[in-house]
Amino acid sequence: MTDASEANKERNREIARNEEAKQVTGSIRVSSWAVAVVVIIGGILFTLGWLAVR
Repeated sequence: MTDASEANKERNREIARNEEAKQVTGSIRVSSWAVAVVVIIGGILFTLGWLAVR
């Protein structure tokens, strides 16, 4: 019985590690998109401002 519960605990730990890795990957992907959107919007606003000053 102890071997089965230990194996189950190890399996749960492995699942938790995999889920954590998926969360980190997802967070990095979302952050990358957020940075890209900010850069694009910033470029558009900069261009509009520059054109308005000219």
